Amino acid sequence: MPGTNLTRDEAQQRARLLTVDAYEIELDLSGAQEGGDGDGSDHGTFRSVTTVRFDSAEAGADSFIDLVAPAVHEVQLNGEALDAGEVFKDSRIALTGLRAGRNELRVVADCAYTNTGEGLHRFVDPVDQQAYLYTQFEVPDARRVYASFEQPDLKATFQFTVKAPEGWTVISNSPTPEPSDNVWRFEPTPRISTYITALIAGPYHSVHSTYEKDGRSVPLGIYCRPSLAEHLDAEQIFEVTRQGFEWFQEKFDYAYPFAKYDQLFVPEFNAGAMENAGAVTIRDQYVFRSKVTDAAYEVRAETILHELAHMWFGDLVTMEWWNDLWLNESFATYTSIACQAYAPGSKWPHSWTTFANSMKTWAYRQDQLPSTHPIMAEINDLDDVLVNFDGITYAKGASVLKQLVAYVGMDEFFQGVQAYFKAHAFKNTRLSDLLGALEETSGRDLKTWSKKWLETAGINILRPEIEVDAQGVITSFAVKQEAPALPPGAKGEPVLRPHRIAIGSYELQDGKLVRTGRIELDVDGALTPVPQLAGTRRPAVFLLNDDDLSYAKVRLDEESLKVVTEHLGDFTESLPRALSWASAWDMTRDAELPARDYLALVRSGIGKESDIGVVQSLHRQVKLALDLYAAPEWRETGLAAWTAETLEQLRAAEAGSDHQLAWARAFAASARTDEQLDLLQGLLDGTEEISGLAVDTELRWSLVQRLAATGRADEKAIAAELERDKTSAGERHAATARAARPTAEAKAEAWASVVESDRLPNAVQEAVIGGFVQSDQRELLAPYTAKYFDAVKDVWNSRSHEMAQQIAVGLYPALQVSQETLDATDAWLASAEPSAALRRLITESRAGIERALKAQAADAAA
Repeated sequence: MPGTNLTRDEAQQRARLLTVDAYEIELDLSGAQEGGDGDGSDHGTFRSVTTVRFDSAEAGADSFIDLVAPAVHEVQLNGEALDAGEVFKDSRIALTGLRAGRNELRVVADCAYTNTGEGLHRFVDPVDQQAYLYTQFEVPDARRVYASFEQPDLKATFQFTVKAPEGWTVISNSPTPEPSDNVWRFEPTPRISTYITALIAGPYHSVHSTYEKDGRSVPLGIYCRPSLAEHLDAEQIFEVTRQGFEWFQEKFDYAYPFAKYDQLFVPEFNAGAMENAGAVTIRDQYVFRSKVTDAAYEVRAETILHELAHMWFGDLVTMEWWNDLWLNESFATYTSIACQAYAPGSKWPHSWTTFANSMKTWAYRQDQLPSTHPIMAEINDLDDVLVNFDGITYAKGASVLKQLVAYVGMDEFFQGVQAYFKAHAFKNTRLSDLLGALEETSGRDLKTWSKKWLETAGINILRPEIEVDAQGVITSFAVKQEAPALPPGAKGEPVLRPHRIAIGSYELQDGKLVRTGRIELDVDGALTPVPQLAGTRRPAVFLLNDDDLSYAKVRLDEESLKVVTEHLGDFTESLPRALSWASAWDMTRDAELPARDYLALVRSGIGKESDIGVVQSLHRQVKLALDLYAAPEWRETGLAAWTAETLEQLRAAEAGSDHQLAWARAFAASARTDEQLDLLQGLLDGTEEISGLAVDTELRWSLVQRLAATGRADEKAIAAELERDKTSAGERHAATARAARPTAEAKAEAWASVVESDRLPNAVQEAVIGGFVQSDQRELLAPYTAKYFDAVKDVWNSRSHEMAQQIAVGLYPALQVSQETLDATDAWLASAEPSAALRRLITESRAGIERALKAQAADAAA
């Protein structure tokens, strides 16, 4: 039985047989305001009527269409009524005896609203008690709303007709029409894939503008719930959007391919955003209710530009099957960062610094797990792709695209992309189509490059090998490349790759590390001589992979490491600092740098770090290092030193600055002594004040949650804070605080609400899990290791993918760093017979325990 899965072989067979022309979809959402009973046990249903016209290449052939629905009332194929009870099984409607040429299918079903962020999600805002709907269809969830051939290469046009409650607005891929009797009849879309169709409906607030270029006007819309409207900074969002339009249209040499562009900030969204054609949905936490740092605005801008880039790469030209998902996501990631870095007037020209310090560290982590895989992963079915939205698909892929741009040249890269869009508009492609276009424009043979970079797993290490004479003159310089063994259980063999890198030379000048030289070259094989440097005087620091052109771990030579350790914060530019910070973090994770030494390094240099995104990354990494990689007997000493550092930096930071806010949050995350917790309480109740620090809604919740986790804020205090913030965000924060309380009763209540019940919406479940797992409550959480392994398989088999993955990853006993946890995991893996997807997630989590044990041993030996 297929369940809800679909194999690649089945998709290929169906694509060979069928050509889909058009869908007409009628949805009756008029009862959506009432929905279910609101407690999560019943979300309600809506009527869905799908008419689809398609051609079959063979007479008498059999196929199927996909549908996930509680009830199917009517199935008509070419005017003949089929027995719905017979032909609808699992998630498929069997289609037998197709005509050669044109066929027409009509399906009438009751489909279900969800509270999981999949299909048609229904949310009731506690502020106005109004329902808000949005769809999320990637990977295979359009079939939860209408009958569809659910694979990306069966493109078609889509015409939606939607009946909605009085006073609602309905938004889809096509421009929003004037409703008649609360019925919205949209024009057909261009030919697109099912997963990027969309419907968003409810009494949303909206702001409108246009993008004007060469006589064409593209309508722009921004939507959010009315309860967030006062916080919506629409002009800033429009500014970033127009910047993206301008830069992408120039670089792609192809006009924006759809009739309008709406961006909809929607509640309880699982991802950052989704590239629905002309109707992008974005998590509404990006409508900032309180003061945030510039790093948050930068991340939001990257998300906006990422989804806009998808309008061309993904929506206009679409992958044939999900094994090229990496290219879809990596291209959008690379071009969004490049737009921020190079577009005239960009507020974030340092975006490659952020990329190096966040996205690439994610990639390096993912690439060292037992589940590491080639960038072009083998995707055999939908279950494979659902767990493949990972650091390799996004961050390593984007890093390798950056390497490819350096390898072929930026102008040549975009010339190839331009030819690719023109040749394949509104069609489906494979990787070879893009590489062929790039070979044509660059003159480079990319077959070997592709094989080594895209079809192999793992990461290389680059080290300098330097010989210097007595006068400090370099007699030889070479770049040594290593290919470490892949993690146990990983498939494939280590491989040396061709790298395009820069080597930067840095000198200390007036206490600052200034770049005084740069060489760009191709590195290939085990050892690459760099004769250009022979005969030159050795600088204070050599930095391999300067400008972060390639994807590789970089190690410093002994002399450079000594200087960087003492002067890491003294680089005049943010990117070499970020590369050095990232290298230090990587060494800590690899047990090459003890956690206590990493803490000392950060404490010595972070005060000089001007890039707020890097500062916030360092905050997260230090806390993680202390929680997982520090020797247990030293951990409390390290945490005490770090918390003292956060308070000192908070008091020293410029009043009202981003750094002050970041340090306030870092302090709130780790405050531990009575005196420190008294300060948190004082900031909360107004008896303490730090000049310039606005203790606003979100910061208040950070204080409450830490006070709850340390036993200083009880249910009454949490309820009082929720009374101040009676919003959906407030409800999530309160759920986190309640689950964080250090009592057996609070933990049992949180566990039961997530594991033993399926009533929580996705966002609240995530909030409860986040509160449940507290790094200073290890003993309290220890009994849940056995409970986790008893429950996780049943949870996986009974919940939707998003909800099950939250639980499988979020509740794994990652804080119980011990051989006993490894043994319990191994015993479960040996006996439970999990699905491949669940096995992958548990194995990845197990690898975290193994890494932490090695790092703790290294720290204990320091």
